[in-house]
Amino acid sequence: MVLALNIILIITSLMLIVLILLHRGKGGGLSSMFGGGVSSNLSGSSVAEKNLDRLTVICGLVWIISIVGIGLLLKIKP
Repeated sequence: MVLALNIILIITSLMLIVLILLHRGKGGGLSSMFGGGVSSNLSGSSVAEKNLDRLTVICGLVWIISIVGIGLLLKIKP
């Protein structure tokens, strides 16, 4: 069980790195590289940015749950 949670933790950590780098920052970010910068400047927040936000939050929640699960399993194990 701990091995499965460790694998999930590694995968979600890498996904979080990629998803956070795709967000648009003050200077445009990497999301403008894929064409998201033009539409988001005209109409506020685009659908792609909203979906990117949702994916980042979901991935972050899975990351936190896996960390708590690993901590609980290691605390129970003698």
